[in-house]
Amino acid sequence: MLEPINGRTMFYGKSDVLTYRTYAKPLAVTPVPESSFTGCDNIIFAHNITFAVTGEAFLPSFSEGDNSMVVATDSMKNFILRNTADYTGSTTEGLLQLLSSRFLDKYDHVTAVSVSADRLPFEQVMVPGGEGLKQSHLVLRHSNNESYSASLTVKRGEDGTEVIAHECRLKDLQLIKVSGSSFYGFVRDEYTTLPESFDRPLYIFLNINWTYSDVEHALDGDLGQYVAAEQVRDIAHSAFHELNSPSIQSLIYQIGLRLLSRFPQLATVSFESNNRTWETIVEPEETKGGVFTEPRPPYGFQGFSVSRADLVGETA
Repeated sequence: MLEPINGRTMFYGKSDVLTYRTYAKPLAVTPVPESSFTGCDNIIFAHNITFAVTGEAFLPSFSEGDNSMVVATDSMKNFILRNTADYTGSTTEGLLQLLSSRFLDKYDHVTAVSVSADRLPFEQVMVPGGEGLKQSHLVLRHSNNESYSASLTVKRGEDGTEVIAHECRLKDLQLIKVSGSSFYGFVRDEYTTLPESFDRPLYIFLNINWTYSDVEHALDGDLGQYVAAEQVRDIAHSAFHELNSPSIQSLIYQIGLRLLSRFPQLATVSFESNNRTWETIVEPEETKGGVFTEPRPPYGFQGFSVSRADLVGETA
């Protein structure tokens, strides 16, 4: 979370700080071919925030029980809640940068702040209006689908505060492709019981992470370079639909290339995937479908990162 100070890990903070800000600035993003998402109204701009601080001044609180320099975590909570009202931007990352920088300005004995937030998704419901249905600007529903999170580490520098690390994440994406995936040609020996599959339903759980070459593009949606989690999601949908993938490893690599190709402002894309492919009970036939059930644990998983160097000689 935070870099050690003089070789020592030392931080403390507050988690599960829930903020429900209404009527934040609307977000507009540059369209991409795979996605209909062009922005959102940010009527409810809600987050679950984790906030941690570090600094040499806190050592006596650990080693001597001296709390004279400790900012109580309850005060951190109140700081987060009250300063969220002042945020005039439209992105989660921008909010985190505001909170971190203001905290460092307020407490000059704090060296660095690490802050992360899970965006709590609320979607506008459709209601009758005019000649058809329209989005309500008063009623929203809490979504339990995939969600978005971001993290920043902000450090005090010679010329003010600076972001020294960041990451954005689309979490808990769950996708099933009923045909057009395979897995064969793997090592077979005395430990192998898994049959080869040339056309299988493929069910994956997926987290997608990304970083920007210039973090300012994440902090300020008005620069026109912000990458929305909804666009990342839709590109993953399209790639999964189009590709006849021989493995999950190949699938996530191709999704990564597509994302880097669509968004030149991104530096890296990485994945954490989990194989939840169903167990076949009745094989599908041409005239009727198959029957499947949940797989038994344990589950396979994969991790992989893609950088701009992987785009050399590739087309997405």
